[in-house]
Amino acid sequence: MLVRTMSLQETIQSLARQYAPDIVANRRHLHANPELSFHEHNTARFVADELKAIGLQPQEGVANTGVVVIIEGRNPQSRVVGLRADMDALPIHEANEVPYKSKIAGVMHACGHDVHTSSLLGTARILNGLRDQFEGTVKLVFQPAEEKAPGGASLMIKEGVLENPAPASMLGQHVAPNVPVGKIGFREGMYMASTDELYLTVRGKGGHGAMPDQLIDPVLIASHIIVSLQQIISRNRKPANPSVLSFGRFIADGVTNVIPNEVTIQGTFRCMDEEWREDGLRRMKKMAEGIADAMGGSCEFEVVRGYPFLKNHPELTRRMRDATVAYMGADNVIDLDLWMAGEDFAFYSQVVDSCFYRLGTRNEARGIISGVHTPTFDIDESALETGAGLMAWLAVNELM
Repeated sequence: MLVRTMSLQETIQSLARQYAPDIVANRRHLHANPELSFHEHNTARFVADELKAIGLQPQEGVANTGVVVIIEGRNPQSRVVGLRADMDALPIHEANEVPYKSKIAGVMHACGHDVHTSSLLGTARILNGLRDQFEGTVKLVFQPAEEKAPGGASLMIKEGVLENPAPASMLGQHVAPNVPVGKIGFREGMYMASTDELYLTVRGKGGHGAMPDQLIDPVLIASHIIVSLQQIISRNRKPANPSVLSFGRFIADGVTNVIPNEVTIQGTFRCMDEEWREDGLRRMKKMAEGIADAMGGSCEFEVVRGYPFLKNHPELTRRMRDATVAYMGADNVIDLDLWMAGEDFAFYSQVVDSCFYRLGTRNEARGIISGVHTPTFDIDESALETGAGLMAWLAVNELM
C-alpha cells in the first residue's frame, strides 16, 4: 500500500492543531497576569521557562525584560529570519467577565500582545521540532514595551538584537479585531504612521474676565494656535502624503470670569514620511511660537519623539502573502488600508526588510467585536492556532 508522506505545510498545520490547546492555555495565563511596559518581569520569566521546557536556551534580560532565542535548522548560517512578538499590556481596567480576566486591577492585555506572545511560543515549539526540515536560522524576539516610548524595539536594536546573527528579514503579526477570524491581512509599502506627542504651554497674563483689556489672554492665544496649526497639514504637506494632527487635551484652569495665566495643550502628529515629519514639526513649532509672540504671550512647544512610520518591504510582503495564500487559501487573504496608528515594529522596518501583517480575531456571532485599547477587547481563540502555524510556515518559506 502506498503511504502518502505529509508535506512540510501539512506537518506545520498538524502541529499547530496539536499544540493549539497549549497555546490557548498560555494566552489565558498571560491575559490573566498582564504587566505594563518596561515591567514585564514575570511575563519574560514565563516565556523563558516555556522555551527552556522544549529544550531551547533563551537569552534573557535583553533591554531589561526582553527574551531572544535562536532555532537553527540545517546550514544555520545560510540565512536568518527574525520573528517578533511584543509582551506588554495597557493601563486599562478589564470589563470582560471571562475565566481568564485580568487579575491585576487597572492593567489589561487590551491590544493583543498576549496573543502575539503565546502564538510565537507555539511557533517556537513547531519550528524546534522541524530543525532537520528547513535551512538556516530563526531568531525569535519577545519584546517589551511596545506601548510606551521610546519603544522596546528601539532598545533591543541598540542592544544588538539585529546582529549575531543578523536577520535578513523580520516578520511580525498583530491582532485585527476588525478582520474576521481565519483571515490574514497584508499591505505593501507604507502601512502605519509615525507617532509624535506634542505638549504646548501657552503663557499670558490672567485676570478678571470682565477686564480683557488688562490681560494677555492665553485661552484666546491657544485657540488661535490650535486652529492655525491645521493649516500646516492642509497647505504644506503633499496631498498624497497621509498626515493627522489631533489635540485631545486643552486645560485652561480658570472659571467663568477668571482668565488663567497659562493654558496647556496635548496632541499627536502622525504621518508616513520621515522628511515631512521633520518639516511638519519644525513648521508647527515656529507657527505656535510666532502666534503667541504676536499676541503678546509666549508658547513653549515640546515634542516627545515616538516611533517612525512602518513600511512593509514590497517584495518580502508579496512573498509572505503568496505563502499565506498557499497555507490558508486565497479567500482568506485580504488587502489592508493605511492605518494611522503607530507601532514600534517600525524601528525594525527602518533597518531591515520587514513585513508586519494582521491576524483576524473578530467573531460577530459570538459578540467578539471590540476594538483594541478598549476594556472589552477579546479574541476568538481559534486565531491562536492560525497565528502560530502561519508564522512558522512563513519563516520556513523565507529560509527556502
